[in-house]
Amino acid sequence: MRKIEENSNYFAQMTLLIGRRRIGKTTLLKNTFTSSKTVLYFFVAKKNEVLLCDEFVREANEKLSVSLGNFQNFAQLFKALIIQSQSRQFTLIVDEFQEFANVNSSVFSDIQNIWDSYKDSSKINLIFCGSIYSTMKKIFENSKEPLYGRATSKMTIKPFEISVIKQILHDNHPNYSKEDLLCFYMITGGVAKYVEQLVINKAFTKNKILNAIFTEDSFFLDEGRAVLVDEFGKDYGNYFSILSLIASSKTDRSDMESVLNMPVGGYLDRLEKDYNLIKRNRPLGSKEGSRDNKYSINDNFLNFWFRFIYKYRSAVEIGNLDYVRNIVERDYETYSGIILEKYFRSSLIESKNFSEVGSYWDKKGENEIDIIALNEMDKQLFFYEVKRNKKRISIPELENKSKNIIKDYRSFSIEYKGLSLEDM
Repeated sequence: MRKIEENSNYFAQMTLLIGRRRIGKTTLLKNTFTSSKTVLYFFVAKKNEVLLCDEFVREANEKLSVSLGNFQNFAQLFKALIIQSQSRQFTLIVDEFQEFANVNSSVFSDIQNIWDSYKDSSKINLIFCGSIYSTMKKIFENSKEPLYGRATSKMTIKPFEISVIKQILHDNHPNYSKEDLLCFYMITGGVAKYVEQLVINKAFTKNKILNAIFTEDSFFLDEGRAVLVDEFGKDYGNYFSILSLIASSKTDRSDMESVLNMPVGGYLDRLEKDYNLIKRNRPLGSKEGSRDNKYSINDNFLNFWFRFIYKYRSAVEIGNLDYVRNIVERDYETYSGIILEKYFRSSLIESKNFSEVGSYWDKKGENEIDIIALNEMDKQLFFYEVKRNKKRISIPELENKSKNIIKDYRSFSIEYKGLSLEDM
């Protein structure tokens, strides 16, 4: 981001910054630029455009040491700022930019006209930040929208990697156990706000983490609804039902349709492509058009929320949190085993040693292999079985399941490994 800011001394920059809510975009933006730089920060709240402009003008006048005057709409103010940037370089951050769709949707075409007219002589470092993924994607990546193709850079802010999660745990609770690490990862998935909440609550053990969630007025109890209702709008009920089924291991499209008694293909496509909330998984080696798909929720916390909190929302709503907490404890070994598999898959991806990391199951949905990692350059193929308990791993069984796969990799060296809680 500092490199982009440096480039804006010579060419105007328009950066699109996106990421799910709570990922830390605003904190990142506010801490990226040194205090010696001129940075304007506009937050687009759901209010009247004139009132927004009054707030923005006060910020601009103070930071730029000018008197820009009064503006009735954002387009007029934006033009005044672009003209200012012709003679001086500064950064303008517009946070929750997608909210202009509710304030005044003509803003997008106005910005396009002003940008196209003045960008060649401007030194502005313009950053549009947003957390409604589907709307931001539509504004900037739909060829029918006015700002399509205008961004000079795009950044997607992702959760902390496993190495960072371990470092945070170590800094706060050096004697953490493997079980503590798994639970911390299971709940936060590396999302900055959730990590921060557990740190504030000094919740670093499995027991304390679950206590922090299942406490009256807990931040976490309504979090899934708070994050997703704006994304889905009035149709959120169907999306929530589908996500709840996926979180409860109904990961096949036909399974979902039989439970809901409705077609779900369109919803699954939008959840994957527009909302970036789920992933379509195919057996390693299968072709692009394969129908042997299983779906998973990308986000650890949302997976947990739909599996336990949304599913048992009636108990949550009457305050019977102990009931839900007991269900979590009852299902913990099975559920955390699935998360442990995801943990190791993420670790292998983060190692940068493989060209492909995936799973496998045959056409009958049997002979499942937890993780397969492929290194095509070095011609290596690794098969992994993941169990919480190391004693339950069977390498001969893993070898037997792989027989149909290794036929296609005769020139590769093959290795079979077991991964358990001990290997975290």
